[in-house]
Amino acid sequence: MANYLDPNLKVFSLNSNPELAQEIVEQIGVNMGKCSVTRFSDGEIQINIEESIRGCDVYIIQSTSEPVNEHYMELLILIDALKRASAKTINVVMPYYGYARQDRKARAREPITAKLVANLLETAGATRMITLDLHAAQIQGFFDIPVDQLVGVPILSDHFEQKHLDDIVVVSPDHGGVTRARKMADRLKAPIAIIDKRRPRPNVAEVMNIVGNIEGKTAILIDDIIDTAGTITLAANALVENGAKEVYACCTHPVLSGPAIERIQNSKIKELVVTNTIPLKEEKRIEKVTQLSVAPLLSEAIIRVHEKLSVSKLFD
Repeated sequence: MANYLDPNLKVFSLNSNPELAQEIVEQIGVNMGKCSVTRFSDGEIQINIEESIRGCDVYIIQSTSEPVNEHYMELLILIDALKRASAKTINVVMPYYGYARQDRKARAREPITAKLVANLLETAGATRMITLDLHAAQIQGFFDIPVDQLVGVPILSDHFEQKHLDDIVVVSPDHGGVTRARKMADRLKAPIAIIDKRRPRPNVAEVMNIVGNIEGKTAILIDDIIDTAGTITLAANALVENGAKEVYACCTHPVLSGPAIERIQNSKIKELVVTNTIPLKEEKRIEKVTQLSVAPLLSEAIIRVHEKLSVSKLFD
C-alpha cells in the first residue's frame, strides 16, 4: 500500500460497511482513524475518538442500510464528536443515502424525510456530502453544503462490456429511470426500452406495457435500488414473455429486503449485478448475484476533494 503523504487527511468508519471502508483506506494509502463505538446498557450509543483530529480534514464512511436508524444515529454522534474536537472539515461519505425515497409529499400529511435527514446532518456539523446515485437528484438541493453525487453506471457498464453480450437492449423498469438507462445504453452503444408500470401501493408493481423493441435481444434491466425485487423480477419475466432472449439486471444499491432473494432466485434473471454500497449478508450471496466494488471510485473522490481538484470527471 502506497502511503498518502498528507497527515491532515483522516478517514473514519462506523458499523454500516467496514469492509468497504477498509478497501477505501487501502486505496488511498492511509490508516483507518481510531474510534470506538459502544452501547450503554439501555442501548444508547457512545463514541470515543482515540486520536487527535484538530485541524484535520475528516471523512466518515457510513452507509445507512439496515438498521437504518442505528446507523444514522452513529453518524450524527460521530459528527458532533468531531466538531467538538476541532476538526477542520467533516465530510460524510455515504454510499447509500437512506430515506431517499421519501423525497416529496405524494399524499396529504406526509413528511419529506429525505429533507429532514439533510437538516440533521448539517445541524450536527457536516460540511460536505459525498454519495452515490441518489434516488432523486433534487435531494442535492435539500442541502446547503456541497454535495458530490457520484454515479454507478460506469462500474456496472464496464462489467457488461467485458461479457461481450450480443444484441443488447438496456431497459428501464419505469419512466423515472430512463435517464439512467440512457447513460448505460450510450456506454454500451445499445438502444433502450421502457417498462410502463403502475404502482398501486408501495412495494407493489404491475407491468402494463413494454415500450421499445426487445424481441430476440439480450435485455439489461437497470435501477438505482432493488428493495423487495418485486418490480425487477416482474419486469424480467415480462421481458422474456414478450420475446427477450435472456435478461440480466443491475443496480447500485442492493437493499434486497424481505422476499427479494427468493424472488430473484425464482425469476428469469440470469445474473443480478450490484455494488457494495450496502454489504450483502451471507444468505444473500447466491450464485445469481455478482457484487462489484465502489471503493476505487470513492477513494478517488476523497483524494480529489482533499486536494481541491475537480470531481466532475468522476460523474462520467
